[in-house]
Amino acid sequence: MPKRILQGVVVSDKTDKTVVVKVERRFTHPLFKKTVRRTKNYQAHDETNQFKIGDIVFIEESRPISRTKRWIVVGTELATA
Repeated sequence: MPKRILQGVVVSDKTDKTVVVKVERRFTHPLFKKTVRRTKNYQAHDETNQFKIGDIVFIEESRPISRTKRWIVVGTELATA
């Protein structure tokens, strides 16, 4: 089964080897037919502490790393291989 990849913005890098990434999804409301934005924060593993607040990153789901971390930062660009 392929792993999901999401794009978001780093909103916090205070913890060691962890960044908080805000991911926004857009969808059309079923009744009002208006585009709605929903955001969710994901804690992602950043092994080298290289990503800072404001960076646009891609995160990939992985095995549980800690109680709250189930995502790994892939990088700022997706490798198309």
